Amino acid sequence: MPSETPDEQERIQHMGPKMSEWLHAIGIHTFAEIEELGAVETYKRLKAAFPKRVSLNALYGLQAALLNIPWTALSSEMKADLRAQVEDAE
Repeated sequence: MPSETPDEQERIQHMGPKMSEWLHAIGIHTFAEIEELGAVETYKRLKAAFPKRVSLNALYGLQAALLNIPWTALSSEMKADLRAQVEDAE
């Protein structure tokens, strides 16, 4: 397992304990891995593993974490684009 820097640990922890638990369950242990996969691919993996638990809020949270902003700061346009990317990938 790759080692995490304190900043990576903090950024994953800011996603909340449940998200952190889910990420670890699907083999994602560092923020760098989320950066490498991107929000959409990470979300798709989470949704596949936990279909009844993972909502679009997880997608928004992942993208916001990558941008280092609160998820509530994502624009409606960005949220629509993220949803479209998920739908295109299905």
